[in-house]
Amino acid sequence: MPRYHFNIRHKTIHEDDQGSELPDQEAAWVEATKSCGEMMRDLDGALQIGPEWRMEVSDDQGVLIFVLKFSAERGVGYRPRA
Repeated sequence: MPRYHFNIRHKTIHEDDQGSELPDQEAAWVEATKSCGEMMRDLDGALQIGPEWRMEVSDDQGVLIFVLKFSAERGVGYRPRA
């Protein structure tokens, strides 16, 4: 069964050295989207404005399969609290 690695990049790199055995790329996609959703939910409103957060899914040879990106930025209409 193929092994996929789910690396996180946000200010620093968090390498998934162990990886996960999954049947195929579609299963890796499902795992990545579920994991990202759980991580965003666990922030519980604490996502900060700043550098992009990303999950890079690669196979056991290091070939990049998927990239999921999240970022928060202020729009032109942003007004700080008084």
